[in-house]
Amino acid sequence: MATISKETAKRLDPEKLAISALALADLEGLEAITIRRLAQQHEVTPMALYRHFSDKDDLLAAIGDRMLADIALPEPNDDPWDVQLHAILTAFVAALRPHPKVAQLAMFRILVTEPGLAMAERTMELLTEAGFSVDDAAEVGRQSLCSLITLVTMEPGATEVTDPVAREDALRAKRASLAALSPRRYPLITAAADTLVCPASTDRYYDFGVELVVAGVRGVLPARQK
Repeated sequence: MATISKETAKRLDPEKLAISALALADLEGLEAITIRRLAQQHEVTPMALYRHFSDKDDLLAAIGDRMLADIALPEPNDDPWDVQLHAILTAFVAALRPHPKVAQLAMFRILVTEPGLAMAERTMELLTEAGFSVDDAAEVGRQSLCSLITLVTMEPGATEVTDPVAREDALRAKRASLAALSPRRYPLITAAADTLVCPASTDRYYDFGVELVVAGVRGVLPARQK
């Protein structure tokens, strides 16, 4: 029976494989992720990878886990619940921002991995302190995280073609298409064509998105708690 050398075994560390798969997905998208493609990248046979991942779904789960491992969850403090919630959601977004092409994988791993469970527990704790029931806190937390994942995956321009020249050409074509609309019929859209196609500040795009989610949570608090 063939054996794997110590050098190969080290190269096939599951954590390093997940990092490689994530980097490939960031570059080429989820469709590029296969056991065979990753094996080629590491110069081993696909069977060598099956020692660590049972199938492609298992590999995708590892990518999701890798992203969630980067959440720098802030410590509890004496700030108001909504300030602390804002900090937690900002940390979640910060972990996903570099990976818009695969950020959706994180949603399925939040209640599986330790970093995701810690974030979910702390989020629900803050929401129950604010006045939500446990069930409502679960729903509010889930929808908040879903909204932020969508914020990442839909960042304007983030999932365009990788080549910077081709990407700029694609964005320029989109701007021209909006700018060509009738300004009398669509005065606001034509005036904001640049921003609609690609935000002037990505940081502002995300800060505003997190603040909208937190403001929405405040808005649906039980009336007696407002």
